[in-house]
Amino acid sequence: MPRAVKLEGSCHCGAVRFNVLSSTPVPYQLCTCSICRKVGGVGGSINLGAHSKTLEITQGKEHIRVYKAVMNRDTEDETVASSERNFCTKCSSMLWLYDETWPELLHPFASAIDSPLETPDEMVVVKTDSKPDYVRLPEGPKKVYKHYGHDSIEEWHKKHGKHVA
Repeated sequence: MPRAVKLEGSCHCGAVRFNVLSSTPVPYQLCTCSICRKVGGVGGSINLGAHSKTLEITQGKEHIRVYKAVMNRDTEDETVASSERNFCTKCSSMLWLYDETWPELLHPFASAIDSPLETPDEMVVVKTDSKPDYVRLPEGPKKVYKHYGHDSIEEWHKKHGKHVA
């Protein structure tokens, strides 16, 4: 079985650079929830999976800050998410998501990865229940879910023979 893949990433301005090992490096899942759209751009975010203990910030640690998303904003159920979205303070690039609920995992934003990434045969689009009509879905084969798909990132990679140890 192939070994985990080293992903190298950076922010847009180059102030922050990092690398991390991933067993789930295929950018197959686009999240169109309001958080991913507002912090990641109009269409949403594509998160990869990685091993949190392997994260190495090689440059610009002082430029990294954390945003904790507001859930159910402007309602009586409003809370702050446990997940931490790490971003560059100089250019606002989203770098990775970490959640202490799953301390072994880190989710780099595919948009921050500089290493070549495989193009999936089929995309999975999640959280379309909060996607406005003007946000268009990617072209090509895809599975679309109002909430989340059936498989975790790891399960999807294993099912498609893309998981690396």
